[in-house]
Amino acid sequence: MSESSVRPKTSATAAPVVRHDHPAPVLGALGLFTVLLGAALPLIDFFIVNVALPTIDHDLAAGPALLELVVAGYGLSYAVLLVLGGRLGDMAGRRRLFLLGMAAFGLTSLACGLAPDAWTLVGARVAQGAAAALMLPQVLATIQAATSGHRRARAMSLYGATAGLSMVAGQILGGVLVAAAPLSSVFGESAGWRSVFLVNVPVAAVGLVLAARAVPETRSERPAPIDVPGTLLLAVSLVTLLAPLTEGRAAGWPLWTWVSLALFPFAAVAFYRVERRADRRGLVPLIPPSLLRLASLRRGLALVVPFSIGFGGFMFVIAVALQQGLRLGPAESGLSMAPMAVAFFAASLAGPRLVRRYGSRVVTAGGLVQAAGVVVLALTVWRGWSGLGLLGLMPGLAIAGFGQGLQLPVLFRIVLSDVPPERAGVGGGVMTTTQQAALALGVATLGSLFLALAPGSGMRDALIVTLLVQLAAVALTALLSLRLPRTVG
Repeated sequence: MSESSVRPKTSATAAPVVRHDHPAPVLGALGLFTVLLGAALPLIDFFIVNVALPTIDHDLAAGPALLELVVAGYGLSYAVLLVLGGRLGDMAGRRRLFLLGMAAFGLTSLACGLAPDAWTLVGARVAQGAAAALMLPQVLATIQAATSGHRRARAMSLYGATAGLSMVAGQILGGVLVAAAPLSSVFGESAGWRSVFLVNVPVAAVGLVLAARAVPETRSERPAPIDVPGTLLLAVSLVTLLAPLTEGRAAGWPLWTWVSLALFPFAAVAFYRVERRADRRGLVPLIPPSLLRLASLRRGLALVVPFSIGFGGFMFVIAVALQQGLRLGPAESGLSMAPMAVAFFAASLAGPRLVRRYGSRVVTAGGLVQAAGVVVLALTVWRGWSGLGLLGLMPGLAIAGFGQGLQLPVLFRIVLSDVPPERAGVGGGVMTTTQQAALALGVATLGSLFLALAPGSGMRDALIVTLLVQLAAVALTALLSLRLPRTVG
């Protein structure tokens, strides 16, 4: 097809046509801020409910099983649909899907904040996770497609910093909003939890305005059709693993949980075989096995999994331990994470300079620093649990946060460093699905371990055991980092 055949026709009197899909899209500073805002919202909302769960239980009489679904429903729909969201962005345009996802996220957040009962809240959270899955993959794909060279490296570092900060900031913001309870005059004294969802509505509105002005349109030059069998099998694989692990303890491990876990390996193997067959036939599967031949992506994902399992589990457990074990209020519990957030931010700022000098060994150093922080925190809990407060928690959390800040932004850069621009949506979807599924798995496994140990061993010992399990995940991350490509693109 000739160039003239695709050029839009205009006349002397016609209004100028504004093109967002020009051949060389450029993501400016305002556009980068906007897509990073879109990256922050889904991750904030994964963690923001942790400190709000007690008040949700009190206000809606939810009970343990439904409270687990408030967390898991969001995480499951988010993880299952992320890769599909990336594929849709490749096909229909990433800016368009980003706008659609942002609008849907605002509306579903409103539905969460106005939910009259627990089941309505669960349904709204599932829809909110689906909206996040439309929005988030477009962030990485837009960065990959609309930046290059030093600007791309800087944007990826900022994305990694945003992701890590959002996970910690979500817990801080949730505690402050629940304690402030600005809607108590409308919904009652215990309804401060509604603010953790309603705060998204004006933020999403601002994001829509900025995205319409500053985010360029990009799409794949050869978009692939939707892989229906792959999408369904991925959904079955994730649901059969995460649903029973999340709900099993609260539900008393009924028969369906064991049947589901038994089905998981068969679903996972079937998914891999279907994707491999499609790849060999020259089709474009949902998650192309050929993409895993990229050493940087394969080895980077191997680190993202244990890192995210430990991080997701820790953030859930620490919120429960501080509020139910030490009887801290939601604001104090949330603000206890501030040293971790500050240290993470400082490390992420120093990361790009350190990477230029030391390469991927920065990840190894970060793992060792994080391990030291977890050890300090475990010793602090062991020696002074009864009088533990914000000052006592500060050293361990700050050291661990600094180590995490040296790892996560660099890992994101490594995972996507060799993914070609035309497969940016698929690559971003694979990475974010892996991260989100691992975060949910961490909440399910470490959270269940902690809650199972707490009644018999007490909150202190249960927290220490959980921290030691997280330490093992940190050690695995540090060891695997030795296999990363030395040079970071």
